[in-house]
Amino acid sequence: MRWCARAFGLAGLLAVPVAAQAPMGKAGVPEAAPLPVSRPADPANGRKIVVERRRGFCLLCHSGPFPEARFQGDLAPSLAGTGTRWTEGQIRARLIDSTAINAETIMPPYFRTGGGNRIGPAFSGKPILNAEEIEDVTAFLTTLRD
Repeated sequence: MRWCARAFGLAGLLAVPVAAQAPMGKAGVPEAAPLPVSRPADPANGRKIVVERRRGFCLLCHSGPFPEARFQGDLAPSLAGTGTRWTEGQIRARLIDSTAINAETIMPPYFRTGGGNRIGPAFSGKPILNAEEIEDVTAFLTTLRD
């Protein structure tokens, strides 16, 4: 079941403990405080990251309201309505390290380094997305409402 993350050398890349960053939100899901960045979050850039296969890798497993994106995934929940289902802090926590919420998830941690198996050399020792990109994707996903 972890083929999606393993196949692309992404599993376990990143080491920021989400639960330690912020309190629990609705439904007992951890929330993460905003990451320190040098500019305001850009939802338009966040959308680009989500849709671009070689950048965010999101649509390898997820689908969503992206008519221009072909071959969207069906291994993970649709991103449609993400901003309705989760708070901004909960979305951020899932991006930073979704294994802190569900240890069995196939979603790779996007802002944690260390751990993991069979990490591709291009990703070794660094996060998939930097702090600005995490904040951009978070800002975009909060706009996806039912």
